Amino acid sequence: MFQRSILSDSDVVPLAEGVLRVLDEVGIVFQCEEGLQALEAAGARVSYADQTATFPPAMVRQFVETLQRETDDGGRDARPTRDAKFHAPGLAGIGMQISQFFHDGETGQVRPGNKADLITLTKFGDVLHQGGPVGHSLLLTDVPPFVEPLETALILAEYARESEGGFAWTVDQIPYLVEMGEILGKPDWFTWGAICIAHPLRFDREVARKFHRRVQEGLATGLTAMPVAGATTPVTVEGFVVVSSAEHVAAWLTARTINPEVGLHGSQWGGTVDMKTGSVSFCSWDAMLYAFAGVEFLRRWTGVNVSVGGGEYCAAKAPGMYALMEKAHKAMLIAAFSGEHPSIGCGHLDDGKLISMAQLLIERDASLGAGHLARTLEPTEANLALDTILTVGHGMKTNYLMADQTLRNYRQNLWLPELIDRSGWKGEESDRAMLERARGKVREMLAQYQKPEGRGEQLAAMRAVVERARRER
Repeated sequence: MFQRSILSDSDVVPLAEGVLRVLDEVGIVFQCEEGLQALEAAGARVSYADQTATFPPAMVRQFVETLQRETDDGGRDARPTRDAKFHAPGLAGIGMQISQFFHDGETGQVRPGNKADLITLTKFGDVLHQGGPVGHSLLLTDVPPFVEPLETALILAEYARESEGGFAWTVDQIPYLVEMGEILGKPDWFTWGAICIAHPLRFDREVARKFHRRVQEGLATGLTAMPVAGATTPVTVEGFVVVSSAEHVAAWLTARTINPEVGLHGSQWGGTVDMKTGSVSFCSWDAMLYAFAGVEFLRRWTGVNVSVGGGEYCAAKAPGMYALMEKAHKAMLIAAFSGEHPSIGCGHLDDGKLISMAQLLIERDASLGAGHLARTLEPTEANLALDTILTVGHGMKTNYLMADQTLRNYRQNLWLPELIDRSGWKGEESDRAMLERARGKVREMLAQYQKPEGRGEQLAAMRAVVERARRER
């Protein structure tokens, strides 16, 4: 049986004392003067010259006690909150999970994100989602950085029937994105996305300003943290827990200082360094231990349930069965140790830096298979199949493969993958065949795509907003 807790009761106090000392003596960089002013007024020690804030231990202890009172169990339950039922993982799609590079399935080329490839991804997503919203999935490197989300929004508006809008990297981009959304008839047509700091303990200017604005508007807030043991935290699990937890607690305390009513959340994508190559993994055995230990400590000390980042960030560099298994292994580890059931992935490789449409379809295939674990029994007369059981008997004259009941029911009862060969992996030959089927499916879907019509005037007005943004920057 799985160990349901990594920490012992006696571990919590020294780890908490470590967090208190880090926040007292190191604190955070927070490059937003309004946020520093709020922290100073609440009792933090602020240096405007260094743009830092440190937190007296009594201030942090009082805040943690407040968080504990907000939770049902006071933050002291050593066991993860487990749902008794397995939930089917979400299906891969083209949402707001931005990669820097695009994998061309036809040539095998990996290239920096550009407008042409984002158009391809948007067309693919429009067909895949059957009219559901398509998101900002690729970073554009062939346009100026400031207008990148605006150019993305234009592509989404032109090529997707429904879309989520562009990801606002900075607060200065939001007015332009809002204006473009109003032209399209979509209020607040932009995505805040995650709050990702520079580890360790640094809220750089654009992140801090965005954090401050988001909290002011009352949006639930927390870190999507990606600390790396041996690089941005100490290499020991204990040191990792102290530094990564200090980051989360500082973010929550700062948020509540700016807006006492704001909701709090967070996620932890723990990473470790391969000392042979310098590469970082967010899915290796040791990385998962760091993440699980960090979230358990936060839950036990503060009562806040931080999720472990899902199966998506795997180290595999190329599409195929190995990448799928790496992601599925990570996702099921998370389910086993936390009781939460994350998605297997959305077609990303190389720790989220690269997106592959073929890999995305393979992961949908696998997710549909994992979804069978969420099924429940319905002992109806039809499902009990007693007439068929009595007819087959000992199977001397007929069998269940020949039974009409099997023909009528196998599609809704068995996993029937389109791409994965469920008869078993046969080496590189299996990967080549599976990837060719996936590439063929991508080609088929792109051939089905039909561009939305009737938006000419709106698109022209939106392009004018983008051009104005270029001039004003």
